[in-house]
Amino acid sequence: MIHSTARINAFTIDVEDYFHVAAFSNVINQNNWDAMKSHVVKNTHRMMQILANANVTATFFILGWVAERNRALVKEIYQSGHEIACHGYSHKLIYRQSQKEFSEETKTAKNILEDIIGESIKGYRAASYSITKKSLWALDILGECGFEYDSSIFPVRHDNYGIVNSPRLPYKIITKNGCSIKEFPLSTLKLLKYNLPIAGGGYFRLFPYLFSKTAFRAINRMNPFVFYIHPWEIDKRQPRIKASLISRFRHYNNIDVCEARLTKLLTDFNFTTMENVLSTANITTTVSTDELG
Repeated sequence: MIHSTARINAFTIDVEDYFHVAAFSNVINQNNWDAMKSHVVKNTHRMMQILANANVTATFFILGWVAERNRALVKEIYQSGHEIACHGYSHKLIYRQSQKEFSEETKTAKNILEDIIGESIKGYRAASYSITKKSLWALDILGECGFEYDSSIFPVRHDNYGIVNSPRLPYKIITKNGCSIKEFPLSTLKLLKYNLPIAGGGYFRLFPYLFSKTAFRAINRMNPFVFYIHPWEIDKRQPRIKASLISRFRHYNNIDVCEARLTKLLTDFNFTTMENVLSTANITTTVSTDELG
């Protein structure tokens, strides 16, 4: 079905469990992850069914930790026609890793995914969009690893992520070591001099659906947008973690209405994989990492 706008957007899913999120990292030790009840397979299956009902293929940025323990799930996603991309291994924020640690875990995660599907992984997205001015060196490593595109840079001002003055539309980055990588930044709506984050996730749950729809339509008049969501965001029965008030608000706000909103979104807009959108994008802007920093 082609909707009123023929522009096709990127639908992306960051495949991680509820206990992986950065907001809970100070109350859940990574060493305890294996002992926690996982919901990721069930939630991802539900997400796949929602997409199948709308006849949409999407890009699944899969955490290496999840892929390593759920190889059959990765194969099922791939065999259903979706794009497999990399979400790192441990979900540790990049700017809290050494360059050596980031390089090793990124290569590990990429190798796990490629071994499962037997195909090269082209796309990467950092945990909590943690490629910032403090961690632009990560782009060199992504280039060296053979990634063709990244979707980690959020052109907003935020306490945990963002490069506020970075381009808002897909562009090309030339890294310090001479690699070239396409960047599909998380979508924002320009309001005066402010970039309002609207790309999905907690923002999709926070804003009324009509507002999100209006904002996406405004972008679609000229350009495609990228939408992101996590499987745990449609899980009303996930365990409630005792964390700070702001962390609990960001994680649980409007989870009970998220699936219904997703269904509306898939009816109101056209979507495909990020790889497909970038393959036809007219990218005219090229920047260096020095310019981003």
